[in-house]
Amino acid sequence: MPSKKDPKTVCQVVCFNAAKVSKIKKRIHTVEKVNAIAAIFQALSDATRMKIILSLRESELCVCDISQVLGMSLSAVSHQLRVLRNLRLVKYRNEGRMVFYSLNDSHVVNLIDDVIEHSLHS
Repeated sequence: MPSKKDPKTVCQVVCFNAAKVSKIKKRIHTVEKVNAIAAIFQALSDATRMKIILSLRESELCVCDISQVLGMSLSAVSHQLRVLRNLRLVKYRNEGRMVFYSLNDSHVVNLIDDVIEHSLHS
């Protein structure tokens, strides 16, 4: 009988499902991709960046508008937008001297909508 103190031995004898484990290992992304996914969730875990995302979910906005919504300086908002832009969560377009930000694509909108929906059911 395997020792209860050695979970590796217990799993190999009692519950190890080689086919299931092999299938999952093939589907798990590379370390680089997992790190990129984690970086997105890390960025979204910041309350200021989440407020920006939620604001942009409502409408395309310039930095000045976002600054007013959040009650933050232009430079602070610009810094947070740079983080979101580097992760491709937001995009921007120039209109003359103005820069307008919006959510990058429907995937970001769906992710935020799903998180909102989940938070309402907890």
